[in-house]
Amino acid sequence: MSNILVNAPKTAKRGAAIEIKALIMHPMETGFRPGPNGRIIPRNIIERFTATWNGAEIFTMDMSPAIAANPFVSFFAEAKESGTVVLRWTGDEGFAAEQRVDIAVE
Repeated sequence: MSNILVNAPKTAKRGAAIEIKALIMHPMETGFRPGPNGRIIPRNIIERFTATWNGAEIFTMDMSPAIAANPFVSFFAEAKESGTVVLRWTGDEGFAAEQRVDIAVE
């Protein structure tokens, strides 16, 4: 399991733009770097990040080997209704991680 840090407000005013920040601990190996034994370290990256609010997609990002280790993502979303924001990362070797955040809209 990956370490995930998410910063999102617990409450928001209806119609307000809120910032959601997420950091995931992941090595993001490119598949081009030699290891200590001289052999190439196999590629191991997060390929896709998605965010949904009550099941509706609000943000998506495709990642490449050029993304740094421990990728940080920050985006804004409009607070339309109370619910759950689900942040999901998927990648090589069947990697999948998910974090949920509840936001109450007033």
